[in-house]
Amino acid sequence: MRTELLKSSCAIGAALLFASAAQAQDTDSAARDDRERMESGYHTEPAEDIIVTGVLPIDRQDLLSGVAVLKGQKLTQALRPSIGETLAHTPGVSATSFGPSASRPVLRGLQGERVRVLTDGIGSIDVSNTSVDHAVVVNPLLAQRIEVLRGPQSLLYGSSAIGGVVNVIDKRIPRAVPDEPVHVDMLASYGSAANERSVAGSVDVPLGKRWVVHADGSYLKTDDLRIGGYALTPALRRQALASAMLPPEPAEDGEEPIDFAANAAVKDKLPNSANKTWTAGAGIAYITDTGNFGVSYSHYDSLYGVPIRFATEPGQEQEAPRLSLLQNRIDFRAEVDAGGGALDQIRFRYGYADYRHFELEESGEIGTAFYNQGMEGRLELVQAKHGAWNGVTGGQFFIRDFNVVGDEAFLPKNRTEQLGLFTLQQLDYGALKLEAGARFEHSTLTAVPFEEQPQFFAGTRQFDVFSASGGASYGVAQGWRIGLNLSRTERAPAAEELFANGPHAGTEAFEVGNPDFRTEKSWGLEAILRGGGQNYSLEASAYYNWFSDFIYEDLTGEYEDGLPVYQFRQADARYYGFEVQGSATLARVGSVEIVADAQGDYVHAEIVDIGPAPRIPPLRLLGGLGVNSPKIDVRGEVEWVDAQHRVSEVETPTDGYTMVNAEINLRPWGGERPLSFALSANNIFDVNARRHASYLKDYAPLAGRDLRATARLSF
Repeated sequence: MRTELLKSSCAIGAALLFASAAQAQDTDSAARDDRERMESGYHTEPAEDIIVTGVLPIDRQDLLSGVAVLKGQKLTQALRPSIGETLAHTPGVSATSFGPSASRPVLRGLQGERVRVLTDGIGSIDVSNTSVDHAVVVNPLLAQRIEVLRGPQSLLYGSSAIGGVVNVIDKRIPRAVPDEPVHVDMLASYGSAANERSVAGSVDVPLGKRWVVHADGSYLKTDDLRIGGYALTPALRRQALASAMLPPEPAEDGEEPIDFAANAAVKDKLPNSANKTWTAGAGIAYITDTGNFGVSYSHYDSLYGVPIRFATEPGQEQEAPRLSLLQNRIDFRAEVDAGGGALDQIRFRYGYADYRHFELEESGEIGTAFYNQGMEGRLELVQAKHGAWNGVTGGQFFIRDFNVVGDEAFLPKNRTEQLGLFTLQQLDYGALKLEAGARFEHSTLTAVPFEEQPQFFAGTRQFDVFSASGGASYGVAQGWRIGLNLSRTERAPAAEELFANGPHAGTEAFEVGNPDFRTEKSWGLEAILRGGGQNYSLEASAYYNWFSDFIYEDLTGEYEDGLPVYQFRQADARYYGFEVQGSATLARVGSVEIVADAQGDYVHAEIVDIGPAPRIPPLRLLGGLGVNSPKIDVRGEVEWVDAQHRVSEVETPTDGYTMVNAEINLRPWGGERPLSFALSANNIFDVNARRHASYLKDYAPLAGRDLRATARLSF
């Protein structure tokens, strides 16, 4: 009943906004807010200094926290099959790297439930937060722009954005009418490391002066990933070879005994890492000079393998599961200018998705099935600017019905309902800028196990959380600004942290939650320095977070169903670190520029009285040198990643590595023409590298030498 009521309310709200947009009188199009043209994509690339993620578009210079933006040629060069790998080289971002297909972003050492991945401001509505082997249902191939935002504005997207948000901006619901009868965007790429072939395209057709129809699609296919050496670490290879010398254990009926020597010898290819994904979508929008309304439908279909966690000693199980994933999704968006008296604009956004994935055994039979139906909606009331004062207030709801069926169901059937109210207020006095935000969120989580599942908690938990932040920035000199923000945040535990009690094949663990958990709370302090001049730019941030009742997994030393038991617990924690990036033009010769750039990031994380937090990325430094001209850009870079020896009981140390990469961007007919090419050679020296944030780092290295070519066409 509540679900139907919410659906009806959303439909009524969207209809009202649509009616308002349709009745609004046309005005001079030049007076429209820059936001529409920034996001339209028709011959116009968004200005990098305007960040559109957040309830208020804001100049990057004025943000009170670290931010990363991928767009244009940088996005084309960075594109990979998963959003985690696409973002893996941006400051402050690592990736879970559970194979090339299921890789989720890790922000400042935080991942899973503490990082929100959005599609044009609305959650991906999948189950990628429940396990690292579950892919994020977001297609980077169709992205126009990707923004990574942390700090005060990110919390307005939900308490689970305590680590930050990743917003993938596309134009499936158009925001502007194309200037031509038909507008086409196309992309085709090839990557040698996985024999990766992909194509993506979209078409926008104006119907008269106000209507725009959009259609898009993509196809991706890869073979098993090529790696730069052995799949197993030297320690695990020695362990497997030692096990090969022991008398073989009898295998179960229908199964062959594990060949430990063969496992130790796996190299050059990462078995069971191939992927085939296709997507299709369509949208329609009605656009006036005072508002717009649109709706879209999208379909996502993927079949991908999870790299094998090889057995290295007797008693360990070894599987090669594949995941068959399907999502159908509907999105609505409406924006209406409100006249500028009390309100400047009213914005409404809604998404609904029906998701399922099957974990397939080697025989092709379904082992475990995951079903998820969810919806999310936002209403934002943007205040008219009065002098120095600007702000926005709104509400958000989220509903998820989640069910896991099969022998390895580690969760009961459960439902999550969240309702949030938020506000963000800004004062702009020129040199001095002030910002304050707050969010209240009520969550209800209900577990409804089946009768044959007595091991699960049955009942309801409710949480009320409140988060607030405040900060200021000051222009200390022309082009230079410093900022400081303080935040107090709370997060309600997720269903997985409350209700889990069973074998979780994705993480090779028997996970046990605690339905008596309290809310997770933290204080955060962040300092920002941004600035630059005609030939250089610099951005640096340093942060410190004090967590209380921080939820983490503790290895108990016990075994259940042949798997080590991980108990979710709460304790105090401390996370601190820094991010820095900059560039400088070293010389100019006519229209040719020589440019140097560099970046670095570091996270230190500790569970108080316990030890280091698990899977924390080590210190990373990256430097590049390039030559830019109107038709060709050439750049080389070196990435150095330190070894990580600060490890928890649940993980092993990771060796450091150095990678050398090179890239060329070609615009044969100049930057104003529609065709461009991106060529790159990644991991040129074929280094066998492992990312410490990955659960599978000891079994699945990163890609070896990878030669890539991408062509992008827009007309």
